[in-house]
This record gives sequence, C-alpha cells and structure tokens, in this order.
Amino acid sequence: MCTGKCSKCIGVVLFPLAICAIISNILLFFPNGNVLDPKNITDLVWYFHGILGAGILIILPAFMMLGAGGAGCCANRCGMLLSMLLAVLGTTGGAYCVVISSLGLIRGPFCDIGNGNYSYPFQNDSLTDNYLFNQTTWSICKKPENIIIWNIVLFSLLLGIGIIEAVLCLIQVINGLIGFICGTCMRKRKTDIAGM
Repeated sequence: MCTGKCSKCIGVVLFPLAICAIISNILLFFPNGNVLDPKNITDLVWYFHGILGAGILIILPAFMMLGAGGAGCCANRCGMLLSMLLAVLGTTGGAYCVVISSLGLIRGPFCDIGNGNYSYPFQNDSLTDNYLFNQTTWSICKKPENIIIWNIVLFSLLLGIGIIEAVLCLIQVINGLIGFICGTCMRKRKTDIAGM
C-alpha cells in the first residue's frame, strides 16, 4: 500500500474519534445531564484528557496526515516527515487520555454519599473488591443520579478512543518514516522503470 494513501486513511479515521473524545469529555462536566457546582465534579475531568489529549492533539496530526496523503502521492517527503513528527504528538495525546481515563475508572466518581457530603467513596477499593465489578456498592452514591454509570461509560469510551488513537498514531510514525525514507510508491517506481 502507498504510504500516502495509508496516511490519508489514518487521518480520516482520527477525525471522528477526536470529535467523540471531545464530546465525551464535555459530557463528563454534566453528570447525568445535570449542571452541578464545579466543585462537585470529578476532578480528573478538569485535566481535559478528551478535549486536549484525544481531541486537539489528534486533530493537528490528522490534518497533516491528510495533507501528506493528498491525491495518493507518496513523493511528498517533507509532508511525511511532518506527519510523522505530529503523529508522535498524537500518540502522546492518546496516551494521556488513556492514563487519565484509567485513573477515572479506578478512582470512581465524585458523588454525594448523603447530606450533601461529596467524596470519592470507591477511591481505596482493592482490585478484587472494586466497585466496577460489585454493583451492590453503587447505592452509596445518592446524587447525581446514575453518576456511576455515567462515569463508567464515558471514561471507558475515552479509554478506548485513546488506545485506538495512540495505536493509529504509532502506525503513522512508522508509515511516515517509510514515506520519508522511500519517498515514492512501489507502483509508481514500477511505472517509471517500465517507461525507461
């Protein structure tokens, strides 16, 4: 496969993933669709792992990948080099999203455990007694309603998106390096050789 076409395909796939990550991160600010006092929102949301990490830091390399893979041309060595460098940045953004999302799942939600007392009731759970696998403990969170499901779904979605983005950006690092070194497609080379 031509390195330029591969670059373009990766760029096209990264755009919807970045948009989904941004939307998921924004939804974490509104647990169960409610507007809460900012101090009552899980603090990991304020790291903007979906907006910045899996969003903006992925959109930038995606644009460059589309440019480097324009019209199926692989001879654009400068474009492939830049797409490779920005893919490293994208890999970092995806990894950042994975780390924060994992911490969000492990720590659990920030919720009202009664009488307006907000805390992280599952923060010190062991892996064997984790709230993720023990739904009977979920009743400890009184408000916001369905906060545990809200957090699990959105943090899991961001975790998955971050993993996919990091893998795709790593593939682009390798693809960009090949495109920078080799420059042209094998098919184009065969055509040029046949024309001689």
